[in-house]
Amino acid sequence: MWVSLALLLIGALAAVVAPRLMARAEWAEREPVVALWVWQCVVAAVLLSFALSMTFSAAVAWQAVRGHVFAPAPHAVVDAYALAGHGPWSAVMAVLLALGGVWTAAMLARVIHRAQLRRRQRRAELLVRAPLMPGEEPGGGRLVVLEGERPDAWWLPGAAPQLVITTAALGRLKGRQLDAVLAHEQGHAQARHDWLLNCSEALASGFPQVPVFAAFRNEMHRLVELAADDVASRRFGRLTIALALVELNEDRGVFGPCPTADAELPQRVNRLLAPAGRLTAGRRLRLTAAAALVPVVPLLVAFVPGLSALK
Repeated sequence: MWVSLALLLIGALAAVVAPRLMARAEWAEREPVVALWVWQCVVAAVLLSFALSMTFSAAVAWQAVRGHVFAPAPHAVVDAYALAGHGPWSAVMAVLLALGGVWTAAMLARVIHRAQLRRRQRRAELLVRAPLMPGEEPGGGRLVVLEGERPDAWWLPGAAPQLVITTAALGRLKGRQLDAVLAHEQGHAQARHDWLLNCSEALASGFPQVPVFAAFRNEMHRLVELAADDVASRRFGRLTIALALVELNEDRGVFGPCPTADAELPQRVNRLLAPAGRLTAGRRLRLTAAAALVPVVPLLVAFVPGLSALK
């Protein structure tokens, strides 16, 4: 029973402490890809802790589950986990954690379904505004130009991803700025940022009171844009992508004194124009390795008693 409680405590502690530690990490803006990896490892550790806690609680509460979990294990290993007693409390904890898992899966399915509906709706609207020419196949071109007075550009994911851009944006983007915008959106597509956003949205929607999930969603929206900016800046220069962002968003009041829904855009532009130095390769490697070890902690708590009993 103590293993279940320890795993539950580790998950709860990580869910509360991790967002505070990441908020103090000044390197995240300098290395958004590494920060994305760290966040994924932290969330994976939290979910793994709860899943293992549910498994051990169920093993304590029900003999049938215990037989499946510890079927090939020697008696000494089973005794090391002290599974006798605490049946009612373990059953309650296992059921609550199982319901949390089912709710998470339901939220993820809902978010993915809504994203697919939005994608189909936007593709249908795209076909209305830019109908196919005779002999043209759907998704045949990666770039679609729409008539529009508002400068805008977005990536439409799917089996045949496309970059949609308005004629107003084409009139504003000069030189290699269009290529930089295309590289930015391709950075999103290649890294599958849509899946990260869907998962973070599902967790935050299902458990809005859990700090790590709310912070995970907020940071994913910010960090994926910074990572895509870096992809474009490495190919076409920071000034080019910064000017492209300004041209596309200048008329939306983003750079005015009043905050808007895109309030992070000025910060992104400032980051591109006055970049802080990147971390050294050695420090990036250490951060990546340390983050990969975070999900190992609940695994050690779960398996060390059994491995110690085998000595």
